[in-house]
Amino acid sequence: MHSRRALIGFVALSAVLSGCGDNGSNMMGPTGDLRGSIVGQAPAGDVRSTFQIVQGTGDITSAVTQFRALLGDPVNGAAPGDPPKVGRREINWDGVPQQFTNVNTFPAGFFNNRGANFGGPGTGFRTADDDFFALNPNYAAQFEPFSKPKTFAPVGSPDMDVLFTVAGTATPAAVTGFGVVFSDVDRHGSASIKLFDAKGRSLGQYQAPVRSDEAGLSFIGVKFDQAIVAKVVISSGQAPIDAGLEDVSDGGNRDLVVMDDFLYGEPKALQ
Repeated sequence: MHSRRALIGFVALSAVLSGCGDNGSNMMGPTGDLRGSIVGQAPAGDVRSTFQIVQGTGDITSAVTQFRALLGDPVNGAAPGDPPKVGRREINWDGVPQQFTNVNTFPAGFFNNRGANFGGPGTGFRTADDDFFALNPNYAAQFEPFSKPKTFAPVGSPDMDVLFTVAGTATPAAVTGFGVVFSDVDRHGSASIKLFDAKGRSLGQYQAPVRSDEAGLSFIGVKFDQAIVAKVVISSGQAPIDAGLEDVSDGGNRDLVVMDDFLYGEPKALQ
């Protein structure tokens, strides 16, 4: 049976971001109705910005729809010339050309035209149209896409960075919020997003819920009233996917997780 959960809430927080731990654990927990007010420095100066969290597991369609509404319309594609100032961006991997599919050489700057640039401690990135079957046949039974057919994972590390620029440029930018679809979260805490402002101060760590059914999908998204998110660190599992590594549900001892859709506010230049 599919279960459905989408949580949005508000809770007053008195912490100043520069005094918070890097993992944001003293700011908020992963579950419950949460809504809050955070005092911190945004790109254009010190502002107070409320945040909203949307999370879901099982049938996550309603959670993703809610988060899209929070980020706003329209959904902007590749930006020629002057980029739009409102709306959101989405990445679902399905338009990635075959030359960068099922290989470990997906370019880190491929989605610079949407203002998203990838980095991190790993050795590369991989999109797959076969649920990573080519890497490990057992993965095909574990990783289901949200928007078929392609999914995505970092290589060499379960962690990756997303840095924002004005779409199609090298100009540093920030967004109002970021959300990600995870596939096959088996253990609490194995998949999360950490958000940071332009000065590297933590805006909190937010954990994706454990999957509730065989489809295995989970969603977590955080939306601020101001464009203050300049960097996201995504943790997708307890180890990177690898030809010789099995998921915990296949007899392994670590939870392996991949990703599908990324959703984020229109990147706006830092002032």
